[in-house]
Amino acid sequence: MVIEGCVRAPKIKAESLENDFRTLEDDISPDEFVGVEGLGTTVIDMYPNIFRQKNRRELLMLFFSIFSYLIGLIMLTEGGVYVFQLLDYYAASGMCLLFIAMFESICIGWVYGADKFYHNIEHMIGYRPLPLIKYCWQFVTPALCLATFLFSVIKYTPLTYNKKYVYPSWADAVGWMLAISSIICIPLWIIYKLCSVKGSLTERLRQLTSPDVELPQWQPDPKIVFSDPSQRPSEAAHLTIAVQESRC
Repeated sequence: MVIEGCVRAPKIKAESLENDFRTLEDDISPDEFVGVEGLGTTVIDMYPNIFRQKNRRELLMLFFSIFSYLIGLIMLTEGGVYVFQLLDYYAASGMCLLFIAMFESICIGWVYGADKFYHNIEHMIGYRPLPLIKYCWQFVTPALCLATFLFSVIKYTPLTYNKKYVYPSWADAVGWMLAISSIICIPLWIIYKLCSVKGSLTERLRQLTSPDVELPQWQPDPKIVFSDPSQRPSEAAHLTIAVQESRC
């Protein structure tokens, strides 16, 4: 039996490593890259003079990856499952996501403009979506998110693990701090911007909800003329392309 086990040991190790690599390949999903890219792109757009230089974008992504890896190591400790559930219940809970989604819909439907965003989508995908989607951005989605958010707050129950272990009060306090840290940024930034702009409240709101005059705006190609202004981009075969001879 000992000899047979020694003979089969390399094969067992090879199969074990193969299974481990397959599991690792399945765990590394595109969602992981999307999260890091989304966070990194936001920071780069906020501070372009600092990060839009040689190799700084890559270093920033490396920093976020290493930082996330070190935070994830906590989950591998003996009590890591308790920390994981605490973060999952509060920091990544439905309340935070619903609150953020509500403001995203409000910004798209009322600040940026539902009609403008609707035309942008038409330009990107090549056809005109169902017009009902505009009213979803403006009314349906914010109302549903707000109602579900309030329902989650009213029906809140303290966190438990496996329906047996009840988290202490200080752990619930830490969890609420994590949840509020994601939610409070939006109203605090709104208040800060309102206080930093001069004029009456109406003038401040109008100025803050209008695009910056220095921001480059997308313009259609002046060389392409649509024979029918209401024509959809998907009907490109029926377009009349007029090229000015003087520019050739």
